Amino acid sequence: MKGVVFNLLEEIVTAQYGLSAWDELLEKTQLDGAYTSLGSYPDADFLKLVATAGATFGKSNDEIVRWFGRGALSLLAERYPHFLMPHTQTRAFLLTLNDIIHPEVRKIYPGADVPVFDFDTSKKSSLAIGYNSARKLCAFAEGMIEGAAAHYGEQVEIAQPQCMKRGDERCLLVCSFKPATRE
Repeated sequence: MKGVVFNLLEEIVTAQYGLSAWDELLEKTQLDGAYTSLGSYPDADFLKLVATAGATFGKSNDEIVRWFGRGALSLLAERYPHFLMPHTQTRAFLLTLNDIIHPEVRKIYPGADVPVFDFDTSKKSSLAIGYNSARKLCAFAEGMIEGAAAHYGEQVEIAQPQCMKRGDERCLLVCSFKPATRE
């Protein structure tokens, strides 16, 4: 896994829980935390941090990964606004993942192993997204989708009728978008 993922996780944890929380996670996992954005690190290190964060913050691993995905999208939108600027809706942005976003990610972070998505756009009321990755971080994809919806001022409902963690060949995320309600 690319170091940028660890860098983003550190930034999100420290922003919400403080620097001491990140240090505590590193201490509990016995990881040194010296991650360079272009470096590659074992997936097991990330999974240790997720499990320890879940235990520390009282959340499931999937809740931590989803929370991380939401926060990561927000940070990436600040750093790489050109990925999101051409679009006015979440659906249009998501449809660029394989053809525009991931090739650019590979340019910025050589060797990045990104998931493969497929899309069913046959229904106007929803977007079905197939997710396939050996890492099985579909919760991260859900969080990124939620973060993108927030970025575009939309609400999203995500159903997951198929999941690799339940033995399915791929995950299927069925997303319905609508404008955010103002309170």
